Amino acid sequence: MTNTPCSAARTPAAVEIISPDFPRGDFRAAIFDFDGTISLLRRNWQDVMIPMMVEILQDTGTRETRADLFRHVEEYVMRLNGKQTIYQMMQLAEEVRARGGTPREPLEYKHQYHDLLWQQVGDRVEGVRCGRIAREVMTVPGAEEMLQALCSRGLELYLASGTDLKYVQDELQVLGLDRYFGPRVYGALDDYRKFSKAMIIARIISDTGVQGRQILGMGDGFVEIEELKKVGGLAIGVASNEETRTGVNDWKRNRLIRAGADIIIGDYLCRPELLELVGLA
Repeated sequence: MTNTPCSAARTPAAVEIISPDFPRGDFRAAIFDFDGTISLLRRNWQDVMIPMMVEILQDTGTRETRADLFRHVEEYVMRLNGKQTIYQMMQLAEEVRARGGTPREPLEYKHQYHDLLWQQVGDRVEGVRCGRIAREVMTVPGAEEMLQALCSRGLELYLASGTDLKYVQDELQVLGLDRYFGPRVYGALDDYRKFSKAMIIARIISDTGVQGRQILGMGDGFVEIEELKKVGGLAIGVASNEETRTGVNDWKRNRLIRAGADIIIGDYLCRPELLELVGLA
């Protein structure tokens, strides 16, 4: 692995090369995840989802300790990170059933989670909307400059998120970043079978005629990295530290490497070095 020092004093993060044999230069499209990759409005969502699930599993009467349940839930929640939220809730229903309980419908669990999460997220969204919170504080550092740079080089930008589409569209607009994506914004749907990141990547290829190796992707979850690698694209893992907005989150980094990321970054402040490295300087 090779580290390219970052010239920006804002963060000690570096551009870390994991697999040096990645496509370079001839990119025509870029696909981004949203939460944790661009937006921090839903930062630390897992701190809401995982305890909720642990409590539900404890209510089954299982003899597992809370710590054991936490580790187990954390593993499958983060493994499914990047897929629509409903998949994590479907897994929760299976976990309840496996412990002798009678699960609720996954959609009910999803609504319960959203209600809990919105107690935090709603305040952030409205704070940015009314100007009480600066937009920059709720984005990964350097994100907008990266979007600008890719657009100026002729790439079409796509956004695909496991969060419900209506929330993604609203929060993207609140952050003032919707203009970079236009209509190319995708998110979870009520009929979950009609959306996946694999489907969006396939659509990019079929609708535009680009080849997989001409797609550059950035995300902080397992799923988008895996799907990009399947088509031969460049997979950049964004191991963002959502709490401090600086440096690399080691837990994310390790997961993204396991998923097959070619490159790891903590944020976009190393934009000049990263663009040069991938042939877009």
